[in-house]
Amino acid sequence: MRQSSAAEVEEQETGRALNKKRLETAESMAARQRDISVSEFFAKNRHLLGFDNPRKALLTAIKEAVDNSLDACEEAGILPDILVSIEDLGNDRFRIAVEDNGPGIVKRQIPNIFGKLLYGSKFHCLKMSRGQQGIGISAAGMYGMLTTGKPVEIISRTDPSKPAHHFLLQIDTKKNKPEIISDKEVEWELTHGTRVAIELEGKHTRGRQSVDEYVRQTVIANPHLRVRYQEPSGELITYERSSDQRPGHTSEIKPHPHGVEMGVLQTMLKDTRARNLGGFLQMEFSRVSQRVAEEICANAAIAPSLSPSRMGHQEVEKLMQGIAKTKIMNPPTNCVAPIGEEQLQKGLESTIPAAFYTCTTRPPAVYRGNPFIIEAALAYGGDGQEADEPARVLRFANRVPLLYQQGGCCAYQSVLQTNWRQYGLNQPRGALPVGPLTIIVHMASVWVPFTSESKEAIAGYPEIEEQIVLALQECGRRLKLFLSKRRREAEAQRKLDYLEMYLPHIGIGLRELLNLPDQEEKQVTEKLKVMLERHRG
Repeated sequence: MRQSSAAEVEEQETGRALNKKRLETAESMAARQRDISVSEFFAKNRHLLGFDNPRKALLTAIKEAVDNSLDACEEAGILPDILVSIEDLGNDRFRIAVEDNGPGIVKRQIPNIFGKLLYGSKFHCLKMSRGQQGIGISAAGMYGMLTTGKPVEIISRTDPSKPAHHFLLQIDTKKNKPEIISDKEVEWELTHGTRVAIELEGKHTRGRQSVDEYVRQTVIANPHLRVRYQEPSGELITYERSSDQRPGHTSEIKPHPHGVEMGVLQTMLKDTRARNLGGFLQMEFSRVSQRVAEEICANAAIAPSLSPSRMGHQEVEKLMQGIAKTKIMNPPTNCVAPIGEEQLQKGLESTIPAAFYTCTTRPPAVYRGNPFIIEAALAYGGDGQEADEPARVLRFANRVPLLYQQGGCCAYQSVLQTNWRQYGLNQPRGALPVGPLTIIVHMASVWVPFTSESKEAIAGYPEIEEQIVLALQECGRRLKLFLSKRRREAEAQRKLDYLEMYLPHIGIGLRELLNLPDQEEKQVTEKLKVMLERHRG
């Protein structure tokens, strides 16, 4: 056998050393690997939740607190009375506080609600609500803690016969758990309600993406709300409720078969208490009767008596195909409460002066098995709306204003796609119509398909876009009638103005033709003026 040369031996030694180094590197990498909590993730990626700059962070924190207050009041059947205050502490620091007259929060739940991300009752609940993910208010508190080091302050009371509970909380981001700094009973003037205060880094500005604008738009979509807003300057602005009618009651519904996905269906089959597939379909889904369940099983070529827990991947795929082949009634819509045409107009009238208002509510529709309702409104003319500027578009989802990511929202894109020229407005190609016009689009649904966790834009499902366009077209037709009538009235007025201008000359002509004395000429002229005034109405 040939003996290895010194060079070959050295090469082999180097190779073994490199392999050992690689092994050690892999082992050290494995030692460093660990799981992270959702709080830790969002602490490093807070831009995903809408806390990507100080200006937006101030707005987002207030929005999340107000959303919670409105949901709580409505679930308890209470007309909401909310106080929003911003205190300027200097050095780009603000102390925000949101106080409501809601039902309050029981003591044991307060730490988890405000100090734990992804904690709440709405994520798995298929009924309309403002918050869906259980992230918002706890994320606002976490942002405050990260930027100022200060804890969240909460005061809550559930009954006049019980004390108010005062908490100071922080979030342990590594464990996604609340840290209770202080817990005590205090005197509080409210008999029931909740107050949350957060000190954070922010920037207060005015304009279309400001807290001021958010409060104003919230009043539009929630005419039953009374809100007091204290600006950093100390000025207190009060928006009185324009309606005492509370939003319609919503009921939780079961998921619809046409909206379920493969992985979700597998989990549902594993977790169900139903003993057979037919019973599973009826128990776990809406709009599935015994007849529909049997039809699904027949289309899937699966026996209804099959045990759900014993279904393998192939059987689940067949079941998915069977569901797709089966015609199933749309899900119930008692889980959704639109604003309503009358209430939406009241909200508009209280905030946007205009010469013409119109609102429409579309019939319920469905996307991915989720029921939704689209509403649209127009406010045209009036003071404060520029005649030579592009129209304003106000977007709402479950009564919440959407102030950011306008271009990425299907509501805004649907406005652009609508041909406003056919309704009497000027519209450059691919742009908004020009005129003193405010356009409102509202989507109400058990699950709004937001494009991100920050809930700023609605995803473009074809079913949603179709309903938005139909709603806008209906409002456009009504606007066209108004503009046509106004043009006719303007033309008639112009003609009457001409006649009035020439009345003295007509009087003189009649005097000369009929040899009328001066007194009769004046009488004829006065009678003609009276006739003109009657035509003016």
